[in-house]
Amino acid sequence: MADESGSVSVSDSGDDGGRRRKKRGDKKQRPFWQELPILVVIAAVIAALMVTFVGRPYVIPSQSMENTLLIGDRIYVQKISYYGSKPGPGDVVVFVGPPSWNGHYKSVRSDNSVVRGIQNFLSYFGLVPPDENDLVKRVIAVGGQTVQCCDPQGRVMVDGKPLDEPYIKKDYPWYTDRPNAVYPAGRVFGPVKVPEGNLWVMGDNRNESADSRAHVSDDLQGTVPGDNVRGKTVFKIWPPNRMGPVKTQNAQEN
Repeated sequence: MADESGSVSVSDSGDDGGRRRKKRGDKKQRPFWQELPILVVIAAVIAALMVTFVGRPYVIPSQSMENTLLIGDRIYVQKISYYGSKPGPGDVVVFVGPPSWNGHYKSVRSDNSVVRGIQNFLSYFGLVPPDENDLVKRVIAVGGQTVQCCDPQGRVMVDGKPLDEPYIKKDYPWYTDRPNAVYPAGRVFGPVKVPEGNLWVMGDNRNESADSRAHVSDDLQGTVPGDNVRGKTVFKIWPPNRMGPVKTQNAQEN
C-alpha cells in the first residue's frame, strides 16, 4: 500500500522474515547415533565401488617375485590402467590362475556356512580376500609375440630379441660349455607363440617361480588369458619400511 509521499510500506515484511528464520532455526540436528548407520552404509557403498571398479589390496604369499615383492608385502592393485588398454610387457599384474595353475590352491573360506557367508559378504568391500587363486607375476610377452630361452648368454628372448632383465633375483646357472637343462631343472623353454589376448608371465625370482614355464603342457601353453587379470600392481602399502611404487620395467625396450 502506498502512502501520500508515494513510498511503499514494508513494515510487515521484517516480522515475516523473522518468523521464517525462527522456524528454520527450530529444526534440530539428528543425534550422532541416528546418523551413524547412514554414514556406515555410505562408507560401505563407496568401499564396494572402489573394490569393484578402482582396485583393492592384496597380500604377497610367496617368494616368487623377490626382491620386487617380499612375502607379507601388502600391495595395491588398480584396475583403471586397463580400462581401454591391455597389460603390457614389464607390468606386474595380479591374475586368477587358469585351471592348470590351481592344483594346489586351497579355499580361504571357512567350512562353516554362516562364517563363509560373512566372509563372502565382506569380500565385496575389500575386507576379506576373494575366494580365488590370485597370483602375481611380471608380464614378459603379450599376444602375437614368441617367447623362449635362451640366447648364447642365457637370456630370455622375445621375437628373437634377448632381454636384459635387471629385476631378476635368482636364476638357474647357465653353461656355455655343455648343454643346459630344460625348466624346471634349468632355464631352457619354448619357443611359445602367445595367443592373441593372452600373456606370458614369469616371476622375478626365476628359480622359485611356478609361472608360465611350469604350464606349457596345458591347453593355453602356459599363457594367461587377459580376462583373468585383476589389475596392475602399482604400490607397496605395507610394511612402512617397504612402502613405495611398483614400477613397470619393460625389458623389451632396453
